Amino acid sequence: MAVTYPLATALSIFPGVLLPERGGLHLPPGPAALPIVGSLPMIFWKKPRFRWVLQKAKGKDITCILLGNVHAIIVNSPELACEFLKKNDSIFASRPITMATEYSSRGFLSISVAPWGDQWKKMCRVIASEVINHKRLQRMAKVVGEEADNLIQYFQYYSEARQVIDLRKALRYYSGNIIRKIIFGCRHFGKGPKDGGPGPGPEEIEHIDAAFTVLSLAFSFCVSDFMPSLRIFDIDGHERIMKKTMKVFNKYHDPIIEERMRRWRRSDYVDDEPEDILDVFISLKDNEGKPLLTVEEIKAQVGELILATVDNPSNTVEWAMAEILNQPDILRKAIEEIDHVVGHDRLVEEYDFPNLPYLKACGREALRLHPIAPFNVPHVSTIDTTVAGFFIPKGSQVLLSRVGLGRNPKVWEDPMRFNPDRHLNEKNVGLTEPDLRFISFSTGRRGCKGAPLGMMMTYMLLARIMHSFTWSLPVGEGPVNLSEEERSLFMAKPLHALAKPRLAFLKHF
Repeated sequence: MAVTYPLATALSIFPGVLLPERGGLHLPPGPAALPIVGSLPMIFWKKPRFRWVLQKAKGKDITCILLGNVHAIIVNSPELACEFLKKNDSIFASRPITMATEYSSRGFLSISVAPWGDQWKKMCRVIASEVINHKRLQRMAKVVGEEADNLIQYFQYYSEARQVIDLRKALRYYSGNIIRKIIFGCRHFGKGPKDGGPGPGPEEIEHIDAAFTVLSLAFSFCVSDFMPSLRIFDIDGHERIMKKTMKVFNKYHDPIIEERMRRWRRSDYVDDEPEDILDVFISLKDNEGKPLLTVEEIKAQVGELILATVDNPSNTVEWAMAEILNQPDILRKAIEEIDHVVGHDRLVEEYDFPNLPYLKACGREALRLHPIAPFNVPHVSTIDTTVAGFFIPKGSQVLLSRVGLGRNPKVWEDPMRFNPDRHLNEKNVGLTEPDLRFISFSTGRRGCKGAPLGMMMTYMLLARIMHSFTWSLPVGEGPVNLSEEERSLFMAKPLHALAKPRLAFLKHF
C-alpha cells in the first residue's frame, strides 16, 4: 500500500524508515527524535546549543537533526556543500524565518536574511549596482587606508605610554570606524574618547557590543524558531534580549538617517552628489521618480551592513596574531615578505596585496581554523528534492558547518595546526574558497556581496599590524591561550600584547 507524504514525514523521524514516495530514499542519517518535537527537548538543555549540534554531526559528511517539524541538515563535506550551493543553488536560495532576524532586519527588509522573493531581489539589485560597484569600492579602499593610518596612531599612543593593547577592542574599533565612514561619513557617533586619546568613545563601544550581541542571537537554535507557537512564552529569553539590544543598536543610526532624509527632501539639496552610502540609499529613485527605498528599508539595510562588516575581519586578525605570536617562525616569514615588497620607508598599501601571498595565506589559515560562527547563514529548501541520494524535504534548513569543513581531517592534513604554508600551492592565495573546503564568503545567489571589502579590510589590518610594530606578550605571560569561549568561537580571552614601532618614520607619523 502506498504511503502518503504526511505519514512518510512522521515515520522519517525514526532511524531506518524509508520514504517510498522518493523511491525508497532516506533522509540523511541523524539522531533518533521524538514525534512532533523532534530533538528539541534534547537541545533545549544544551548551552550553547551549537556545540551539541556540532557534536552530533562530528565525523559525518551529512547529518539530519529534526527540530520540531524542521529538518536541519548539517554538512561537513565540501563535495556535498557544492551539491547544495552550486548544483542546486536555486532550490536552496531562501532563508529561514527566525525571531532574531525578524528584529534585526525590521521584518526581513534587508538582503542577507530576507527569504527568497521580490524583497530580496530588490535589495540585491540595490547592493550589487549601487554599493558593491567599482567606483564605490575605490572610495571604500580610500576609507580602509585612512582608518589603517588611524589604527597605527592608536597603537602608537599605547606604545609610547608602554601600555598593554587590547587587540580585540582595537580591531573591532577599526572595523566599526570603516563601516561608519562608508555609510555615514563619520568615525564617531559622539565626541570620541573622554580621555582625548585616539580610541573609541563610549558610544562606539556600546554600539559594537550591541552588534555582537545581535550576531550571537541571529541563528542560535532558539526553540520558538522551530515551534512558533511557543514564541509567546519566550522560553529562551532571547526575544527580550533582542528587543533591548536592537534599541541600543538602532538608537545611533535612526536619528542620523531621519535627519539626512529631511535634508535630502529640501529643494536645495536634491541635486547634490551622494557622499556616502546613506546618501546613495536616500537618493535612489524608481521608474516614476519616487524614492526607491522606504525609510524602514534604509534603516534595515544600514544595520545589516554594519553587522556584516564588524565581525569577520576583527575575529580573523585577532586569531591570526594569536597563532603567529605562538609561532615566531611564521611571524618572521611574514615580516620578511612584507619588508621585501614594501621596505621600511612607507606603509603597506592596497596595491601591495598581490605581492604578499604569505601574508594572505596567514589570513586564509586563520579564517579556515577559526571561523567567526559555527555555521553559515542557513539556506532553506523551496521544494522537496534529492541531493547526493538523500531526500531533502521542502522547508529543510541546510547549514554548512564552518567548523566541520575547515577542520575536516579528510580535507586538511593536521587540521588543528595553524600552518599558512598549506595554502601556498593555491593558484591565487586569498580569502575566497570557491570549492567550499571552508566557508569564507560562501557562494551562489546568497553568497556575501561584500567579499571585496572584507578581504581588503582583513589584508590591510594584518599587514599594517605586522609590518609597523614588533609585538610581544606582557611580561610573565607565556604562550597565548588558544582555547575558545564556551559560548562562541572567539578566543576565550581577548588578545593582549605590547607594541613597539619597528619603522623609524613612525616616530613622526
